[in-house]
Parts: sequence; C-alpha cells; structure tokens
Amino acid sequence: MGRRRGAGLSDLKIRERSGSGRDRLYVETFDGMVIAWLDRATGDLRVLREEHRAAVLELLAPYLPQPNGHRATSPRQKQRSLAPLTPADDLASNRPGAALKAKLDTEGPGRIDQLVTWLLRRESEWSSWRLGLVGERRVGRELDRLSSHGWHVLHSILLPNSVDIDHLLIGPGGVFNINSKHFPGSNVWVGNDSVKINHGPPHPYTRKVRAEAQRVQRVLARYSHKSVQVQPALVFVGVARLETAPTLGDVRVWREKDVVSLAPVTGQLTPEEIETLYTIARHRSAWADA
Repeated sequence: MGRRRGAGLSDLKIRERSGSGRDRLYVETFDGMVIAWLDRATGDLRVLREEHRAAVLELLAPYLPQPNGHRATSPRQKQRSLAPLTPADDLASNRPGAALKAKLDTEGPGRIDQLVTWLLRRESEWSSWRLGLVGERRVGRELDRLSSHGWHVLHSILLPNSVDIDHLLIGPGGVFNINSKHFPGSNVWVGNDSVKINHGPPHPYTRKVRAEAQRVQRVLARYSHKSVQVQPALVFVGVARLETAPTLGDVRVWREKDVVSLAPVTGQLTPEEIETLYTIARHRSAWADA
C-alpha cells in the first residue's frame, strides 16, 4: 500500500486560542480537524497527524524557535500600524464593480466600436468585462443585505499588479474573500484547481480565489497582529446549472442568492474583532503592499 500523502499549505489553517493560562496556535484542516498545536509560551509543538508534519512545520515556521535559541519573529511582534483613516482612503464608499467600471471607462471601446461589435455579433474581451460588471453589482446587492445581521462588506479593493478583490465580507461567521463570476444560462463545474464552463477548457478561478484569500489574510494579520483566517469563495451569477467536485473543501461555492444564508452564521468573530478587521480592511493604505 502506498504511503499516504500529507496535506499541502493550501489545505491547512491556523487558529489562535487563548484562555485558562494557555496561548496556543492550532493547525486545522479546513473541515475543522486539529492536526497539530503549538504552545506559544513554551514552544512545545505537538503534531497529531504525522503525515502532515512537513506542511505543519512550514506553516508554523514564523512561530517556532530558531537554532540559536531565539524564537522567530512572529506577525504579532512585527507590529505595524495605519495612519488615521481619511475620507480619501476609506474604501467603504466603493461601489460593487468600481474597478471594472473604471477600466471600461478608460480603456474600453468607444460607442462606435461598441455598435460595430454589436451589429457583427462579435464577442470581445470588453463584452466579458461588461458581464463581469453586471455580476459584481448583482452579488454586491446580495452581500449588502447582510449588513443588518452584523456583517460588513467592501467592494473593489485594488491590490498591486492590477488585481482587485471583488468583495470582502467580514462578520460573525468569519472573513470571506469573494470572487463573482457571471455566466448567464451556462453549466458550470467547479473543481479543486479550475472551473469549466459548458464543458469547455479549464479556467484557474479556484486557484486564483485561494491566492487572493491568502493575500487578504496577510494584510489583516499584519495590522491586527493576530492570526486571521480568510475563506475563499466563488459566487456564480445567472448560471443554469452549478456542480462542485466533492473533494473541494476549502473554497465555498454559491449562487448569488445563496450568500444570504450567511446571515445567521456566528461563532467565528466577536463584535470587537469584526470592527478591528473592518477598520483595517477599509483603509486603502493597508493594501499598498498586499
């Protein structure tokens, strides 16, 4: 029988728990199984599932003692702070799809080119961007409905290298990095690493939303000085059929109307933690080196 393969970094998360005189970091799979823990005061590391040891050691490297006897500098020690928030730096006023709308306005085709494309029934990159804009706005409206249940949502967060976060949701049920996709009338299959539309070629949407979530996680941890878990999510708009691979456990997949199911979800963040993370996330400067 072959050797069981251990989990990779993208399959694991760190959860910080304090109390009863203990300050520990727990390494868990995305379905909540604890596979290791580290006592931050004593440096004692216990790996409960040996097949995952390599990934655990890599994930906890910033917190483990070094050969010289000194503990590595952790994000809690690398404290950074943000300047007071000004209206110009406040991302709370961003509308859904603002980044796409700005790009269409500045780089998109003029009215004559649009008319010619429409008359000739030709598909263009700009056509897909317009669909994307409609999708982001529709998902944004659904997410905004969660505000009455203690959730905060931000839209169109610009990151370096022309990347933007479609939506960031912060509330009692945790932090969700959400990427919206608009494929009217299409059959969509979501796998571990890619997405197929109408049985066509694979698109790396799953990998990309994971990478975005990791960038968000680093930013929030950097300024909150705590370990922060960010859940990647794909939300599909207007699709006829949506299927998800049964092995996909770390990326949430919803239709646009499903996001309201988060309304009653609690138990992940306290009101104080929600406000701290939201204050960080809405600050434009926090994302300058994401």
